[in-house]
Amino acid sequence: MTELRKRMSDAMVLRGLAKRTQESYLACVEALAKYYWRSPDTLDGEAIQSYLLHLITEKKLAYASVNQAACAFRFLFGTVLGRETARFDIPMAKVPKRLPLVLSRDEVSRLFAHCKTLRERTLLETVYAAGLRLSEVCTLELSDIESAPDRMCIKVRQGKGGKDRYTLLSPRLLDSLRLYWRAFRPRRWVFPNRVGDGPIYDQTVQRLYGAVRDAARLPKGGGIHTLRHAFATHLLEAGVDIHTIQRLLGHGHVSTTMRYFHLAQSRLTGTTSPLELLTPT
Repeated sequence: MTELRKRMSDAMVLRGLAKRTQESYLACVEALAKYYWRSPDTLDGEAIQSYLLHLITEKKLAYASVNQAACAFRFLFGTVLGRETARFDIPMAKVPKRLPLVLSRDEVSRLFAHCKTLRERTLLETVYAAGLRLSEVCTLELSDIESAPDRMCIKVRQGKGGKDRYTLLSPRLLDSLRLYWRAFRPRRWVFPNRVGDGPIYDQTVQRLYGAVRDAARLPKGGGIHTLRHAFATHLLEAGVDIHTIQRLLGHGHVSTTMRYFHLAQSRLTGTTSPLELLTPT
């Protein structure tokens, strides 16, 4: 497995796959090898399909997680091992379409009010105010905060798909970040881990959000990504155009951003039913 792992790792680096994607793909292939106690390159399509079924029926994994494993296996067999897809069919499960959970403005304020520490509040405010993904807030660096009056933005390095972008830096968030910096004096990472030798861990941030959410008695589900959904939805409710929101979120296609139309409450409450337009009889 060691040689195969290196080949796969090198192939992902050459193709510019994001670090998190590389880690996820390698973890999926490693789990496959442990399940069969064989090197994955000795398995056939039937074995792969049987394993994917095992993930769904026995491990009870979400279809999104199963599809991620299928993508990892497609990369391994198609790109690394050179087996044609036509002869090595790896199915993708159909993921049910569900609207994400979105917090109201009052609920977001309640969330911040229940933070126990300045660090917790500043981190959650940063995610909401800038619409950051989990990985983006974890790897945020001090040099990414551009606070000059003629700039006032946050640079997001290597977001999803390996793309850089700029997003909002509100004056209120800047005040919070400055207060936080004076209290903790981080050197490189805005939110370093407890040891201080690297960025904060994903799991730490998710646990932090879950604890504050429960303390505020807010709906469960969605994780800290809920604040990114709230960022987009609240901007849309405030009248910001969809293409600007797309750029701020770093979406490759506007169709991804369009789903927030379904979540914006003002678009529902401010719309008249066609029944009201009928002449009374």
